[in-house]
Amino acid sequence: MAKEKGYKELAIGGLILEAGNAAAYKTGGWRTYRPLVDKDTCTNCLQCWLFCPDVCIDVEGGKMVGYDYDHCKGCGICATICPVKAIKMVLETEGSVDADRKGCFHSKKKG
Repeated sequence: MAKEKGYKELAIGGLILEAGNAAAYKTGGWRTYRPLVDKDTCTNCLQCWLFCPDVCIDVEGGKMVGYDYDHCKGCGICATICPVKAIKMVLETEGSVDADRKGCFHSKKKG
């Protein structure tokens, strides 16, 4: 495990001095609410990806596949912008709602 920096080693005011280093800072711990997406309702229109200010919507093959919770601050813009209301915000302290670790779940049971 890497040793944490001491306060004397940090930039004054916590400034980020190097450009393009946001990926190194995991900010998801600030979150109060986390988004969950119902993959049965999601149409993969990617409006959530387009409007996410933290670039935490994971997309593969043109489809939304979940969230990068290390960087999602839980702002809820994805849930607000979703045209089919496939995304809901739940309290971070709530237990599992049968979602995988990427925040995806299926509302319809597959038989």
